Amino acid sequence: MPETKKAAFTERKYVVTLIFVASLFMMWGVSMTMGDVLNKHFKAVLHLSTSRSTLIQFSIFAAYPVMGIPAGLFMKRFGYKNGALLGLLLFACGAFLFIPAANAASFTFFRVSLFILACGMATLETVAHPFIASLGSQETSAQRLNFGQGFNGIGGIIGPLLGGYFILKAGQEHSNDLYSVKMVYTVIGCVILAIAFAFLFLKVPPITEELLNEDGTKLVIAEADAKPKSLKRLFQHRHFVWAIAAQFCNVAAQAGVWALFVIYGVTIMKLPGEKASYFFALSMVLKTGSRFLAAFVFLRYIKPNKFLAVFALCCIAMCLITAQAYGWVSFIALMMLIGFMGVMYPTIYSLGLKDLGTYKQQASSFIVLGVAGGAVFPYLMGLIADHNLAAAYYLPIICYAFIFLFAVKLSKVSIRH
Repeated sequence: MPETKKAAFTERKYVVTLIFVASLFMMWGVSMTMGDVLNKHFKAVLHLSTSRSTLIQFSIFAAYPVMGIPAGLFMKRFGYKNGALLGLLLFACGAFLFIPAANAASFTFFRVSLFILACGMATLETVAHPFIASLGSQETSAQRLNFGQGFNGIGGIIGPLLGGYFILKAGQEHSNDLYSVKMVYTVIGCVILAIAFAFLFLKVPPITEELLNEDGTKLVIAEADAKPKSLKRLFQHRHFVWAIAAQFCNVAAQAGVWALFVIYGVTIMKLPGEKASYFFALSMVLKTGSRFLAAFVFLRYIKPNKFLAVFALCCIAMCLITAQAYGWVSFIALMMLIGFMGVMYPTIYSLGLKDLGTYKQQASSFIVLGVAGGAVFPYLMGLIADHNLAAAYYLPIICYAFIFLFAVKLSKVSIRH
């Protein structure tokens, strides 16, 4: 029998588009981890409790259920490129609103600004995941999603480095000066507008989608002609429905772990806020490395669901060690936890979108709704952390146990008739 040729990572005509879409992943990575640095700064400057400071994460992640479905409908009506432009403009508007929020020194105003910014992030996530998944064969979509999320990880490294240097730098956490916050987000807004301007002139090649017929054969059709019959048919794909729940658990755990990281470093490890944020950046290096390894090594030889199951078990082990507050052993475990969780978002996404064909765009908007888990979980962990910070890391174990179940059983493609 002739040897089956492996599908290419992408096609040459999509390379420039792939680079632009990867930049979108990077920019919301910067903003996401900057929010976690703001927890520590606002806690000191605006005199907040740990649990109240986690309302920053609520403001960010609450935008996802609000914008997820509208962004999917907009993308379906106007295409991937215009969906990306909408997300970038909302992102920039939220960043520029930090100027009056800082002038007013209002935590509520900051949260409104973050919510609008996060509406842009939610739109970009809704667009970027099916966009990058469609830039080549469905067989390599998990690799491309991990590749894009690798750039998201690079953004996640840049975020705490910027926050640590410009916001938490020695002595800054004890001042009432929000000037640095205002300036950092002004620069971010300008960069986002520049990317939007470049994206406006980008010529996106015609994109095709793979549709799985009832008899199991594949039909390739143009994106513009991809018109699903009804959402009822989409929700008959049980693996897609379970992927929403798995993504809810994944982002819930991730948001809680990230929100308390710098506070863990300051409270338990007795590190200065600036240094703790640099360790947060180091953990993002591990997260980014795991995504690139997944994209170019692991997922070439290991099935995505088995890969996800192993990493879910590793996350459970790291949570247990972190919760013991064993000094550097637990702090290193916390950084490793962020490294292991790095592959989960894109892998769950790719498993949820598998064999959905023309339903892929709508499916993406519903999987993005799962990100709402990040709105409530940091606050729950914060309530525990107000009494015992290390013990708060027991809570994510519930999430990773469900992700393990999804990986080994619930992610199998099946259609309920």
